[in-house]
Amino acid sequence: MTLSAESRAIEAVLIVAVEPVAPGLLAELLEIPIEQIGPLCDELAESCRAENRGFEVARIAGGFRIQTHPDLSAYVERFANVGVSSRLSAAALETLAIVAYKQPVSRAQIAALRGVNVDGVVRLLEHRGYIESVGRAAGPGQAVLYGTTDAFLERLGLDRLDQLPAVADLLPGPEAVAEFEEQMRPVADG
Repeated sequence: MTLSAESRAIEAVLIVAVEPVAPGLLAELLEIPIEQIGPLCDELAESCRAENRGFEVARIAGGFRIQTHPDLSAYVERFANVGVSSRLSAAALETLAIVAYKQPVSRAQIAALRGVNVDGVVRLLEHRGYIESVGRAAGPGQAVLYGTTDAFLERLGLDRLDQLPAVADLLPGPEAVAEFEEQMRPVADG
């Protein structure tokens, strides 16, 4: 499959880009209407699929980027994690989930849901670029409200927040809860 000159130009830009590139910027760089960007990126993505490349063109966080093919993630993770410990703790993941699903949310609201002080975890997530201040609460003290960032979407491989799984899908069903309650009941002496 021979790519058009425009698709090749998009490929060249995406290869050197650190973050997803917005369609508007690609249109500006190529000096073409923005409506042509989607089909050109689709052409590039199809070329990657047809050639069974180790990378793909993905729509992430409102833009496009070239990323490794998901079936090669084990190799890339090993390469990227050589000598690096960048995993988030369970506390950080819980806090990040609360922000993702409840945003905008204050530090006090996060702490109330988790039942522990979250100051250090919130600072860590801000430092890593996964959450940011998105405003202030209207009430007394005008608490800082937090939301997720494009880096969060990028890390999860999502284009929009509405692509997060529904919370109900992540919780055990009534049967599992009933079974757990039954296991937790004290055994009667008899």
